[in-house]
Amino acid sequence: MTAPVGLFGGTFDPIHLGHLRLAEELGAALGCNEVRFLPTGTPPHRHPPQASAVARRDMVALAIANNPRFNLDEHEINRTDPCFMVDTLTTIRVEVGAHTPLVLFLGSDAFMGLTTWHRWAELFDLAHLAVAHRPGFSPQTWGDSLPDVLRHALDQRLSERPSDLEISPAGHIHLHAITQMDIAARRIRTACHKGESVRYLVPDSVLTYLNQHDLYRQ
Repeated sequence: MTAPVGLFGGTFDPIHLGHLRLAEELGAALGCNEVRFLPTGTPPHRHPPQASAVARRDMVALAIANNPRFNLDEHEINRTDPCFMVDTLTTIRVEVGAHTPLVLFLGSDAFMGLTTWHRWAELFDLAHLAVAHRPGFSPQTWGDSLPDVLRHALDQRLSERPSDLEISPAGHIHLHAITQMDIAARRIRTACHKGESVRYLVPDSVLTYLNQHDLYRQ
């Protein structure tokens, strides 16, 4: 079996310890030898990032520098047109070949909004989805908040065994409990703007970068 390649996209505005812990726990649980961080250039579903593409790329590179499992993927960061994950996955699928398992890492909130993504149903042809959630969570917790088409996809594709993601290249949904860390990039930006400390919310290398470049102060 070929080890899955994990893919973790986001604005990372800025990257913080919650991002890193999610990637660490999912990567280890799913047997990923590599987890690629994909900072987006122009996200289609939210306001433009406050920090520049260069700054966000640099912060990701600093944050992951000491983890041999983590790599920076620049497929999206330099694009000025809207970045759609289906297009990025299509490109990466060509690069890694048809048989290498790809696993897209998502938080539970992102998964709940999956049907708003461009050509979202095609994601399952290209990758597995690993959804990180808090301890004690179950799919029933979503209740009626999960769109019917997404609930149907979950029912059809749910796999409780991480090993299932190693024996096929795409198509499964795996739910995985991770350490709950109540850290949000918005909170960090607000704290920086107010001149408050964000130490222990971001890696020390990112904290130094924030201070050196006076990010989020304006």
